[in-house]
Amino acid sequence: MQSGRPDTPSGRADLGPGTAPGAVPGTAPTRPGAAPEGPGPFIAFIESERPGGLVAHWDSRRRRKHAEPGGPPGGTWWAPGARGWWIGILFAAGSALFALGALPSYPDAVGTRVDAVTFFIGSLFFTTAAFLQYRESVDAANGGPARGWRRVFASHPGRIDWWATGIQLVGTLYFNISTGNAARVELTAQATYHHVWRPDALGSTCFLVASGLAWFEVCHGWFAWSPGRLAWWITFLNLMGSIAFGGSAVASYVVPATGQIRNAELSNLGTLIGGLCFLAGAILLLPERTEGSPEP
Repeated sequence: MQSGRPDTPSGRADLGPGTAPGAVPGTAPTRPGAAPEGPGPFIAFIESERPGGLVAHWDSRRRRKHAEPGGPPGGTWWAPGARGWWIGILFAAGSALFALGALPSYPDAVGTRVDAVTFFIGSLFFTTAAFLQYRESVDAANGGPARGWRRVFASHPGRIDWWATGIQLVGTLYFNISTGNAARVELTAQATYHHVWRPDALGSTCFLVASGLAWFEVCHGWFAWSPGRLAWWITFLNLMGSIAFGGSAVASYVVPATGQIRNAELSNLGTLIGGLCFLAGAILLLPERTEGSPEP
């Protein structure tokens, strides 16, 4: 375990991303006298007093978001060489397309087929961003960029961020299936139920679970009131967006016998609210990435 640079002038420092001797690889670094915090079996935050009275902190999200390969993170709003920048931009693009597709006037203007394709393209942005975010988690657990198949097939069940990013990635794949099938024409009622609504419901469930885990990670437990932190707002907005997507999935239930949607208006409203929440959270990822970095 190594010490990081001080993050405040008040005698605090970050604990490094390494693993202490005897610890399980891929979990938080620990040392005698450390005070870990986190939901259930996970460790999301550690406070440790070091010789000389220096109070050191290890925060799983902060270490992950501020450990990009390639040196300094670059600017806040324009940094195409930084992975974290692309995560925010791609999530924002996907969220904007979902919100656009849910506007009542949009399908009237472009047609239902183009509206369905808009959702499908948005889901591809989601999947790309989710994969980069999963890689971000894997690299943080490995202490650096993973190589070979470890880039994808990595197991770190002791890390809450590994579960959150992995489950979200699976959820985006379900959205790919759902929105891709919705763009097809002349689907039967049974096909719509099995190949559009069911993967949509599963994707929404994955997003809700992943957003809850990310929220717990930032709260260092089940709940915290920290509106002064960008990470708190990001995970709160994502959780609200996931709840809205879940409500949309319930409202868009397709009756297998008729192929009719239970409540199309409520479904579109949930998708619109969810898309806007995700868009706001994605935009906040950009200043979070450079938070605490010295001005260029």
